[in-house]
Amino acid sequence: MPAASAEDAEGVLLDLGVRNWSILEDAVARRAWIVGIFPAENEARAAWGELRPLLAETPLGEPMVRPLADADWRNCYKAHFKSWRFGRLHWVPVWERGAFELPSGHAVLWLDPGLAFGTGNHETTRLCIERLVEAEAAMAGTPQKAALRVVDAGCGSGILALSAALLGFESVIGFDLDPEAVRISGENALLNGLADRVRFFTADLQSGLGGPPAGIVLANIQADILARNAPDLVCAVAPGGTLILSGILAMELDSVRTAFAPAAPGWASDTRTMGEWADLVLSRPPQA
Repeated sequence: MPAASAEDAEGVLLDLGVRNWSILEDAVARRAWIVGIFPAENEARAAWGELRPLLAETPLGEPMVRPLADADWRNCYKAHFKSWRFGRLHWVPVWERGAFELPSGHAVLWLDPGLAFGTGNHETTRLCIERLVEAEAAMAGTPQKAALRVVDAGCGSGILALSAALLGFESVIGFDLDPEAVRISGENALLNGLADRVRFFTADLQSGLGGPPAGIVLANIQADILARNAPDLVCAVAPGGTLILSGILAMELDSVRTAFAPAAPGWASDTRTMGEWADLVLSRPPQA
């Protein structure tokens, strides 16, 4: 199905509370897939027969059923994860390691996202990555960079926190409510030799943001969750720091901006769109 239809389809799955179905999306190819894992073909077809009428408004092709070996279902996401780059940084699937040639002066983050969100192929992740790379470039070689604390709230596969470490930030943490996401993030840290530079842990937003204020806080989370937790996110930013918010549909941007306005009075703001998604970057004034 077209990538633009993925959000509506995901909403249907969330409303149903089903666990066998998931959405795989590739922002580069602008395509998305509904993927289901079932013990037997007859169960898969029966489940699709129940789900398809609920997606009547979604343009879908004919379903394809194929058997999976015992461990293959854990690897099906690999077909939809493609390497990409921004500036001098590259994000590359680890299974392409043998064939990938890194240009001189560039850096690479090897990733195996498993079943956790965050390959970098989604616009929301890319928006955050671009802001992070630009923030690092603006302070490269300054004393402020070494002392800066970076927080990745809702770390998924750890791509944002690990990218921050790869960019040279020395104090980086990432947390997620999903223990599986934290486990995958830890594995990706080991894969890149960054396990001693990024701390991942399981926490909700309130407890995860409870440490010292950070110079950069990244939160790539659903818009409604961002809006509900605006005060906590704002309080987590140090004077002169930056709050980078993503996971926001462009049509939701005004409501998110409105939710953060009373919590961050006088903060500068900026936004970009990529496809149907937008970010919101809030900059806290330095202390007087």
